[in-house]
Formats: sequence, structure tokens, C-alpha cells
Amino acid sequence: MPSIEWRIYEAGYCMHPECATRRGAPFKPARYPALAFLLRHPQQGWILFDTGYAQHFIDATRRLPELLYRAVTPVHLEPRQTLSEQLRRDGIEPKDIGIIVLSHFHGDHIAGVCDFPQARLICAREAWHDLQARGRIDALRHGLLPKLLPDDFNERVEWIEDKPASELSAHFAAFGKGRDLLGDGSLIAIALPGHAPGHYGVVFEATEGRRVFLVADAAWSSQAIRTDIPPPALVTGLLGDTYAYRQTLSRLHALAKAEPELRMLPSHCDEWRQA
Repeated sequence: MPSIEWRIYEAGYCMHPECATRRGAPFKPARYPALAFLLRHPQQGWILFDTGYAQHFIDATRRLPELLYRAVTPVHLEPRQTLSEQLRRDGIEPKDIGIIVLSHFHGDHIAGVCDFPQARLICAREAWHDLQARGRIDALRHGLLPKLLPDDFNERVEWIEDKPASELSAHFAAFGKGRDLLGDGSLIAIALPGHAPGHYGVVFEATEGRRVFLVADAAWSSQAIRTDIPPPALVTGLLGDTYAYRQTLSRLHALAKAEPELRMLPSHCDEWRQA
């Protein structure tokens, strides 16, 4: 099974009261980075897991009612902070990205997709059907901005649910079966229900000899995984399914204890620079 090189990029950040992301936390605003992950597969080449914020997000939220999205979670993004610009500075052009895996369809995860017009898109059919079933206001209420998806989405997409099923190791048994995204066992998608319909993380063996589990928004922070403390039910209920969210977080907590060498990374945790 091939191992994968990887890097972390912070593509903007938002501010939000900490109490909205962790039950019992103070009301004071906290900084939440929008992380995107660049993977390099020895045969498949460059792959992205999510894209963070981008100028497309700013454009899509200039007017009401979408402007409310930015009012609730004020976004900070300089042009040079977009993922596409950061990649260019590292010598990687948008055309070099062959695949984008989308954990789910919230705006802070898909805003940069249109900056990579040649990439194949891999995401959950469940997430797409949920998006299509919502009107403009209902989509916005759930953190969804359909305009951020490219016009040729249907021509470029591959569904996670159609990928081959993959048996997971014993410590991952509580998550059921994974989905083999590349067909060689190197990048396995794992359903992490609760935060949003069709919400997935990915696990892979990194070239440094350590397994990495990108858990997207199944937890707002590494601290939440360590302590098994979820956001308030009001927040998880507005976005998704509170019971499923808490069950998923408890499974991640148990996994962290059972496999301490596993590196688990939420998409909005400000601890990423410390590891």
C-alpha cells in the first residue's frame, strides 16, 4: 500500500464564540482556521482534502441573505492566503491538482473548488442530494452556498458511496466499513455522521511512518476529541444531528485513547502548528 506525502495549509479563518463549539466554554471569540490538506500520491499525484476559504466565498456572501453567513462567523482572508495562491508559491499550479476530496459541502470547505477547474471531485452522494433538496434560505441556514460549486460539477464528480468497501482495522471498527477512494488502499474515506449529511474524513499512511486521520468537522478541536466534550445541542441540532454528532465524537475519543500514535486533525483546530 503506497504511503502519502502531505502538508497542511490555512486558507483563511473565522471568529466565533468559543461556547458555540465546546459545551461550557467561555463566550469570548475564538479563532478557527479553515484548513486544507495537500496530499501527494506516488501514482495519482496531487490531491486536496477540502479547500478552505477563497475569494468565491467573499463574492457569494456580499448580499443578503448570504451576507448573514459572514455576519455570524466573520471571515478573515487576504488574497495571498487563498489555497491556490499558497500552492503557487510552493510551485504547484491549479492544473496540477488531479483530485479534490470534499468532506462535506459547508462553504468554508468548498469555497476554493472553482480555483481548480481540472480536478476530479470526490464527495458523498448523500451530501449532494441533501443540498439539492434545500431552498436558498434553508441551505444558508445549514451553512451551504450552492454557488460555490462549479457549473460542471456533475461532469467531474465521483461518489464516495460508489467506491469499493474497505475493511477497517480493529481500533476503527466502531466506524463500520471505509471506502477505498483510489483503489489501492492508500486513502480510505470514513463516514463521520452528525455534523452534516454525507460528512466524511479520510485516513492514510503518511511517508513519515505515521497514520493520519483527517476528521474534518467531526470535532471543532483536538481538545474536544481528548475530552469528549461536544458543542451545545443547540448548535449541533441547527447544522445536523446532535445524537449522531456526539456518537461520532465519542468514537473519535475512544480511538485516540486506543491508538495514541494516530494523528487526528480536525479542520478548524488552531493546534495544527504545534504538532
